[in-house]
Amino acid sequence: MTKRNAFSAIGDLFITFGSAVVVSRAVEAGRKPRARHLNDLGIDPRAFDKISRYY
Repeated sequence: MTKRNAFSAIGDLFITFGSAVVVSRAVEAGRKPRARHLNDLGIDPRAFDKISRYY
C-alpha cells in the first residue's frame, strides 16, 4: 500500500464516521438527514424517505 492509498483510506474512514454522526444526530432530532450523508453510508435516500418516523 502506498502512502497515498493509506491517506486516502484514512480520509474515507473520517468521511464515513462523520456521516454516521450527522445522520444519527438528525434522526435523534426527528429530522431528515441530507442525501449526501446517507449516500456516504450506502443508504438510498429514496428508501430512507419511505420510513414514516425517523426515530
